[in-house]
Amino acid sequence: MKKISLLLLLLLAGLGVGSWRTKSWWETTTAPVAAAAPSPQSVMVEIPNGTSAQGIGALLAEKGVIRSADAWQWWTRIQGFKKTAGGFQAGTYEVSPAESLNQIAQKIWDGKIATRSYTIPEGWSMQQMAAYFERQGMFSAAEFMDAVKQIPRQKYPWLPQGIPHLEGFLYPDTYQLGATEQPSPQQIVQQMLNQFEALALPVYQQYGKAANLSLLQWVTLASIVEKEAVVARERGTIAGVFTNRLKQSIPLGSDPTVEYGLGIRQTKEKPLTFAQVETPSPYNTYMNPGLPPTPIASPGVPSLKATLQPEATEYLYFVARYDGTHVFSKTNEEHLAAQDKIRDRVEAEAQASPKAEPPAGSS
Repeated sequence: MKKISLLLLLLLAGLGVGSWRTKSWWETTTAPVAAAAPSPQSVMVEIPNGTSAQGIGALLAEKGVIRSADAWQWWTRIQGFKKTAGGFQAGTYEVSPAESLNQIAQKIWDGKIATRSYTIPEGWSMQQMAAYFERQGMFSAAEFMDAVKQIPRQKYPWLPQGIPHLEGFLYPDTYQLGATEQPSPQQIVQQMLNQFEALALPVYQQYGKAANLSLLQWVTLASIVEKEAVVARERGTIAGVFTNRLKQSIPLGSDPTVEYGLGIRQTKEKPLTFAQVETPSPYNTYMNPGLPPTPIASPGVPSLKATLQPEATEYLYFVARYDGTHVFSKTNEEHLAAQDKIRDRVEAEAQASPKAEPPAGSS
């Protein structure tokens, strides 16, 4: 500290300023611009590659987040930023005029660039993703869907052969982007495929062989579990029900597959009708045995794991209570009784809300 203070005095003396004025100038120019402001507005500062400390100071001063480019240059030199390993890093930074020189310098030295994020929830379909990106103003829904079709699949040899689209393989997660980065829809699709490869494939490689499921079968079944399981603790049980039904060649009878095939979404107020359940579709698992041809959504790791390690259970049926949980049954008689009980409750509620209708059915 004494060495720094002595160096500071020598440097300031070289400016030809009296000690009092020197001290006043230094304290003023190194103080935060808006230290006392209640909510100072942060600004984005872009530091190009190869910008010197002096150049960075000029950019910061121009943006109004430091008081003096000269003081910045002296200060960073005194603090030893030029002597330590590394260096100031290029990028776009979010800087507040309330931050100290040390906070600003350390941020740029450490490369803590400003970021923004986008989040794809577990259980979303590609259509939902496309609509989301359009709402975010990143690109149109049509551009995203075109990118999904045009992705060079040879870059991802693990993708199942012959699948008509990438439903289920665009990994749901929160992704970080540079604050000013404008990725193309192709880059976004590749980012999500890369994340599937990094986070989901290892799960399959570890447990897939024992489950006797192909990659496509695994993701397809996991996507149904994802859509059915609202409450996390029920994932394993729901996966167990579907596993039992597949082993016994009983149709899965999953509402979300019917919804996907028809491009609709049921609600408590407007559940699936019997006519919809009886509408032919490759995705109608009431009418067709086995799994649908493709996944119906993007499952997260919990559902992917639950599908490979389902709960050992004797349950073959479940019906939604409309509170996120389900009633599980071992026999069709128990299942029908549970359906009747829930239907009676829904009909009672419908008296106060005429729009509500009894459910057409459930697994």
